[in-house]
Amino acid sequence: MPYPPLLPWYEQNKRVLPFRGTHDPYAVWVSEIMLQQTRTETVAGYYTRFLRRFPDIAALAAAEEQEVLKYWEGLGYYSRARNLHRAAQIMASQYDGQFPHDHEAVRALPGIGDYTAAAICSIAFRQPYPAIDGNLTRVISRLHGVREDVDIPSVKREIARLAEENIDRQNPGDWNQALMDIGATICTPGTPDCGRCPLRELCDACEAGDADLLPVRAAAKPPLPVAVGVGLVVSEGHILVQQRDAALLRGLWVFILNEGDGTRTGMDKRLRALGLDAAFRGELGEARHVFTHRIWNMTLYHYEAPGLPPVRGCQWVDAAGLAALPLPTAMKKAREAGERLLREYEK
Repeated sequence: MPYPPLLPWYEQNKRVLPFRGTHDPYAVWVSEIMLQQTRTETVAGYYTRFLRRFPDIAALAAAEEQEVLKYWEGLGYYSRARNLHRAAQIMASQYDGQFPHDHEAVRALPGIGDYTAAAICSIAFRQPYPAIDGNLTRVISRLHGVREDVDIPSVKREIARLAEENIDRQNPGDWNQALMDIGATICTPGTPDCGRCPLRELCDACEAGDADLLPVRAAAKPPLPVAVGVGLVVSEGHILVQQRDAALLRGLWVFILNEGDGTRTGMDKRLRALGLDAAFRGELGEARHVFTHRIWNMTLYHYEAPGLPPVRGCQWVDAAGLAALPLPTAMKKAREAGERLLREYEK
C-alpha cells in the first residue's frame, strides 16, 4: 500500500461519530448528504433524529416534502433535503426500494455528485473510488507537492489521478475516512500539525516546509450584501407567513420579505402590493445571515392587520402552526420575535 501508516493510524485514532461503523448504504447516504457544507458536530444530532423518523428508503419516499424539510430545519442548504426525498422516491419506484450498487446508477441520483457517490460506494460496497472533497484535496496536494491552483480542471484531474493510484483497494472506505480524519484534525487549513501526522515521512510539503501554503487556490469572491426587510404582520393571535418559490430557500416558510430594500418605506410598499392594509407598530431590531454567495442584512418590522384577511400566496398561522412549519435558519431571530408577539396576544 502506498501509504503504509494510514490504516493502522486510523484504527487507533478514528473519530467516534454516530454515522461511523455502518455499511448500510442508506445510512451512509443520509450522513454524507448532511455533511455537505455542514460541520460534523452539527450533523450528529440531526442524523440520529432523521433516521429515527425515516429509517429506510421506503419511509423517506412515502413522506411529504414539508415533513422532510421540517426534519432538516436548521441544517441549511435545503435543496439537499429535497434531492434526498426525490432520490428516495426514484429508488422506491425504479430499484424496488433498494440502494443501487452500481457507481454510475448511484451517481445519477438527484443530489449525488462525484464525491458523495465515491463515499457511498467505497464505504457501503467496498468499491475503490476516492472520495475527493476539500479535505482529501488538501491532504493529497500536500503529500504529493501539488503547487498549482487546485481549482484548475487539469490540476483537479491530477489530484484525482493521485488519489486513484494510491487508494487501498482492499479497504477503500476506511482509506477515504482515514484521510478525511487526517484532514479534519491534523492536516487542517492554515498551519497543519505535521508533528502528529502519520504520513509526515511521506509528505512532500512537510519536507519542503510549505504545507501551510497548500493547497493553492485563487481568492474566492466575497458574498454580496443584500438589504432585506422582514415584515412580521400579526392579527388576532396569528402571524402571516409565505412559502418561498425562489431558488434560495425554495419550499420553506418565511415572513414577508422585501429583498433589496430593508427600509420601512420599502416594506410599506411590499405589503400594499400584497393588498394588505396593516398598521406599522414598530421596529424589532436587525438580523444577519450569511449564505454562500450573499449576506442578508435584515431589518425586522412589526405590523398589525385588522381581522384575518386573505393574502395572495400567504397563510395566517397561530403559534402551534408556526412551530410546525419548516423555517430556515435565516429566519431565526424573526421567528423568535414573531413567537414573542404571539405570546403577548395570549396574555
